Amino acid sequence: MRSPRLIRLFNDKFPFVGPLFWIVSVQYFITQLIVASAWTIKYSWANNTISDLGNNYCGLYSGRYVCSPLHTIMNISFILLGLTMIAGSTLIYQEFKKSLISRIGFSFMAIAGLGTIIVGLFPENTIAPLHVLGASAPFLIGNIGLIILGIKLEVGIRLKTYSIVSGLISIAALVLFMLHLYLGLNEGGIERIVAYPQTIWLIIFGIYMSKNHFDNKVPFIRSK
Repeated sequence: MRSPRLIRLFNDKFPFVGPLFWIVSVQYFITQLIVASAWTIKYSWANNTISDLGNNYCGLYSGRYVCSPLHTIMNISFILLGLTMIAGSTLIYQEFKKSLISRIGFSFMAIAGLGTIIVGLFPENTIAPLHVLGASAPFLIGNIGLIILGIKLEVGIRLKTYSIVSGLISIAALVLFMLHLYLGLNEGGIERIVAYPQTIWLIIFGIYMSKNHFDNKVPFIRSK
């Protein structure tokens, strides 16, 4: 992830913007609640997947009943989440000491954002391979990036531990999801364990960065 001079200058002048982008990720959860409430038949948080909310088809899909009247709003939410992940990663990266590992970590999070945009552009019932490709970016690459950042960032032991554990739990859940081993949580439940920790981490890390700016403290990555 290169750092053009204009990006560095912008971040120096407006250091709160990058963290704010990640904090705005909360819209993803709010939108799901709104879109799910509009379903003609009750949306199941355990049986229905997150992508079912963006499905523009009414009827049985992969053995699940799907009918999401507000699917357009959900798909816009996916795209908005992806854009904020990319923008936040690009700007927050400027706050840290540059190293290959830090670049990889933030780049992986930006790639996860690109994948999330693809999910919104191609709902699950349209071009399925592209939708799956898009979802694999945050599910796999994004969570690996989360672990990398957790290991590399000098942000205090609690936040480091939280970051690493979040990534490991999500990847373990991804393996179970791919093997169709849902541990009684059903497909939608286990998928949420794959997806939600990463987005929650974005919000928490954005708040952490904002607090540091208010306290006039700037965290950094130490070279090892």
